Amino acid sequence: MKKLSLFVFLLCAVLQMRAQGYVPSREDVNTFFTTKTLVVLEDNPLMEYNSIIKKVMQQEWNITPFEFISNKEFESKRMDAQYSFIYMSKVQFEADKTDASYRFLNLSLGGDYFRLNEMPDIASVPLAYYDVDEEGYAYKLGILVRFLQNHAKLIHEHPEIISANVFKHYNDNIKDIKGKTLYLLQDELAPQVNTEAKIKKVYPFPFKLVSMEDIEEAIADRNPDVVFLHKVGPEGTKLDARCYNVIIGAADAMFYYFDYHRISDKNPDGFLESDFRNLVKKEQ
Repeated sequence: MKKLSLFVFLLCAVLQMRAQGYVPSREDVNTFFTTKTLVVLEDNPLMEYNSIIKKVMQQEWNITPFEFISNKEFESKRMDAQYSFIYMSKVQFEADKTDASYRFLNLSLGGDYFRLNEMPDIASVPLAYYDVDEEGYAYKLGILVRFLQNHAKLIHEHPEIISANVFKHYNDNIKDIKGKTLYLLQDELAPQVNTEAKIKKVYPFPFKLVSMEDIEEAIADRNPDVVFLHKVGPEGTKLDARCYNVIIGAADAMFYYFDYHRISDKNPDGFLESDFRNLVKKEQ
């Protein structure tokens, strides 16, 4: 349920909705490939999002024609079924029974849907916990747009994999991680595994503790030997929330691992020892 009135909604820089876990149908996916994709720009001129998404759409997007629109134009055009949309949203999960909010990047179909969260979602990926600064995710925006495009192609060619847990499909790629170097930010690791020595006790394959700039460089270079952790958590701003851990290929924008956990004293905000053990179990 949208939390804001329509008037406030039009003024809001980030679109808000509550996630309902929509599973696209084969018809939805087929329809998407007949649409023109409208990319919704943010109202805040200081955000890097607008410049990054303009660049990546020009460089990468080739599955549908596209153009850029404002938030105000989105509210009128989203009712038109000839369009699909890429936009950032503020998401809360009804099932979690918390007020934790996340920033997602959505690819959705337009149509005669009164509420924003009724629009059929082709795919959506978590960018960050909502209160996290943009610099924490902006350098990964481009590769996540590439993922959305690749994912749309995949479920179009293989509709049999569409399910409520479709991202779990990508865990079949875990076995390929051991041939690559896993880039990790130290502050995105749980305390039990936040040093090289601790990691080596549970993970025997190549890894490297790096900076954001190192990951950004690997993405820009499309380094085929690098996969990196994309962690989405509250960064200490809220304890009762989800933490998403996704491992993405720097060259192919493919998900190699996808999981999330509810944050607790036992399972803190970060990549856990159990995540490393999941990788090893599937890699061997």
